[in-house]
Amino acid sequence: MTTLVTGAAGFIGFHVAKALLARGERVLGIDSLDAYYDPRLKHDRLAALAHPGFAFAQVDIADAGALGAALEGQGLRRIIHLAAQAGVRHSIENPQAYVASNLVGHLNMLEVARRAERLEGMVYASSSSVYGGQSKLPFTEGDPVDQPVSLYAATKKADELMSHAYAHLYGIPLTGLRFFTVYGPWGRPDMAVWAFTEAILQGRPIPVFNRGAMSRDFTYVDDIVAGVLAVSDSPPPAGTGDAPHRIYNLGNNRAEPLLRLIDVLEEALGRKAERELLPMQPGDVPATYADISAIRRDHGFEPTTPIEVGLRRWVEWYRGYKGV
Repeated sequence: MTTLVTGAAGFIGFHVAKALLARGERVLGIDSLDAYYDPRLKHDRLAALAHPGFAFAQVDIADAGALGAALEGQGLRRIIHLAAQAGVRHSIENPQAYVASNLVGHLNMLEVARRAERLEGMVYASSSSVYGGQSKLPFTEGDPVDQPVSLYAATKKADELMSHAYAHLYGIPLTGLRFFTVYGPWGRPDMAVWAFTEAILQGRPIPVFNRGAMSRDFTYVDDIVAGVLAVSDSPPPAGTGDAPHRIYNLGNNRAEPLLRLIDVLEEALGRKAERELLPMQPGDVPATYADISAIRRDHGFEPTTPIEVGLRRWVEWYRGYKGV
C-alpha cells in the first residue's frame, strides 16, 4: 500500500515525503512542477528524495484524465494532499491559476479519494488565510470565516466546504489543516524569510509592509510535518453518523512581530537589514495567531521550534544551498 503525497516537489510536500520515507513507508509523489517559482528548486527537492521507496509522476491535479492515469493500480492507503496554487498576492495577478489548482484540482482529489478502495483517509492543506482580516486573536476553528480578503483565501474555504460535502455523502475520512506561515530549509522563494535573507545578503533593502505593524504565527517546517503525520495516522472515524471531516489549525501558537523576525534573522546572518517601510498590500492581513488547543487535544501536537532556532537552521541551509 502507498501513501500519495501531492505537491511532493513543493516546500511542505517535500518534507512530508521525506519524513514518510524515513519511517519506511512507500510514497508516490505527484507535482506539476509549474513555474510559479524557479522549477530548479523543485527538481533539487526531488533529487533529495531519491529513495527505493519513492516514485514520482509529473501530473497536474487539475487534469482529471492525467491524474487518473498516474494513479491507476497504485493501491492508495492514505492521501496527503498538499498541491495547490499558493500565495495571496499572486491570486490578485493570476486568479485563473487558483481556480484550476485549488478548486478543480481539489475536487479531482476528492474524486480520487472517493474511488480508492481501501483508503484510510485524506489530509489536505487549507490555510490561515481563511480567517480574513478579523481582529480577534488567537484564531480558533470555530471563528466565522465567511469574509475572505483574497481569492486564495476564498479557494481554501471552498476546499473545506467541498470536503465536508464529500465526507457527508461518501463517508470519506477527511482532515483539513489550516497552515500558519511556514518557514525552514527548502522553503519558497516568494515567502518573506527567503526574500529577506536574499536581500540582506545582497545589500538590498527589504520591503516591510504596513510599516512593520504586522505579526505572524511563524511555524517551523519540522513542526508542521509532525502535525501532518499525526493527523494522517489518526483519521476521523467513519460510520458514527457525523461526517468524518475535521479541521485543525496547525501553527506555532505564538504571534511574532514582523520586526522581531527581522531582528532574529539579522542576528543569524550576522548582517543588518536596510528596511523599506511600505503600506499594507492588498489582500494581506495585519496579524495571524493560531489557537492549537484542538489538535493538541486530539493528536498531541506540540510545536517545539522557536524562531531563534528555526531561523538559524534556515540560514545554515540557505548558505549551503546557495554557496554563500
